[in-house]
Amino acid sequence: MTQILYSYISEENHNYLIQKYLNEFPDDFKKKVLAYRKWQDGQLSLLGRLLLNHGLQKMGKKHEKKNLNYTSYNKPFLNDINTKFNISHSGEIVVCVLSDMNDIGIDIEIIHEINIEDFESQMTKSEWNNMTLMGDRKTAFFDYWTQKEAVVKADGKGLSIPLKSFEVTNRYAKINDEDFFLKEIFLDEKYKCHLAFKDKIDVMIVGPNIVMIHEL
Repeated sequence: MTQILYSYISEENHNYLIQKYLNEFPDDFKKKVLAYRKWQDGQLSLLGRLLLNHGLQKMGKKHEKKNLNYTSYNKPFLNDINTKFNISHSGEIVVCVLSDMNDIGIDIEIIHEINIEDFESQMTKSEWNNMTLMGDRKTAFFDYWTQKEAVVKADGKGLSIPLKSFEVTNRYAKINDEDFFLKEIFLDEKYKCHLAFKDKIDVMIVGPNIVMIHEL
């Protein structure tokens, strides 16, 4: 089973979320959330963990909130159950994917003004040429960018893998002889979001609920 949950941040709900949920988490995480100068950053961090816990509950998984560790590449994992997960956020959305089947990665980016030429060195020649032929170069850039980011997150080594070292073609990429498949996830017209996984899978998306959680 693979599911995606997402949420919009809300300044109106911020104090409620902090008071109701933050004390459920370990002290180091509480300190991290409270240390953010902007409420948006603190809420994005908290909602990511709430989405993860909500998804595990829906899957019937019992998980101790303290049992979250990080690999040497700083990718978080659950050390008490086998479920894989990944979290991403941008703008006003945070998204979490969980799977019992795959190593997975997800990336979301708000489509915004950007100097695209600054990122030419991060793309292969073929990717760059294809992107520049598109009518809407900005949207095409974020389409490629979220795919490449999702792939390195699914691989688990993150940005230690140069983005130019592999190529995305027709929602597919290969890193060190491992195949990665990509699926675009439509959450909001102002965003681009892609899911990367090592085997072809069906995805369930879940929509917002009491804490603005969306399930796909």
